[in-house]
Amino acid sequence: MQLNVNGAQAIEVSDATFGGEFNETLVHQAVVAYMAGGRQGTKGQKSRSDVSGGGKRPWRQKGTGRARAGTTRGPIWRGGGVTFAASTRNHDQKLNKKMYRAALRSILAELVRTDRLVVVEDFAVDAPKTKTLLAKLNGLGLTDVLIVSDAVDENLYLAARNLPHVDVRDVQGSDPVSLIAYEKVLVTVSAVKKFEELLG
Repeated sequence: MQLNVNGAQAIEVSDATFGGEFNETLVHQAVVAYMAGGRQGTKGQKSRSDVSGGGKRPWRQKGTGRARAGTTRGPIWRGGGVTFAASTRNHDQKLNKKMYRAALRSILAELVRTDRLVVVEDFAVDAPKTKTLLAKLNGLGLTDVLIVSDAVDENLYLAARNLPHVDVRDVQGSDPVSLIAYEKVLVTVSAVKKFEELLG
């Protein structure tokens, strides 16, 4: 299949990478797994069994007129444990490499189908100036965009750093969440070739 390049000749790309079916279930699984991997999972409280102390009963079983109490570390006591205490946990979800790559191919194909993928010959700025980058993006009619290049250009990265709706990634740094989060995805021809190399 062919991909139109902005201001240049169309390029030939593989159907396997840019022309497949959209597998919503797989993409959803990849996004959930990716986001779950970013969770800290470090919160935790102490339950009644974790809190120190409470081995000796506060008063005898019978004869005081008070309700019986076996420990001072139950949830109703000051200094006691938390009723349903959260514990630290690992939120990671297993996703095979093959499935992850298939999800990325599915996303790229859907971007092409919905005209959200903009291909350019090359994209760079001479100096790390946000104003310069904005002018270039406005020239292409792009406001909410992910810029993907073969390798991250430092000037481009610094120029985009202060723009809330613009992100710059290299091909290997692209993930399912970033690819679907933006209105448009701007890719260079070299990045397209790299995607084919990695996902083909």
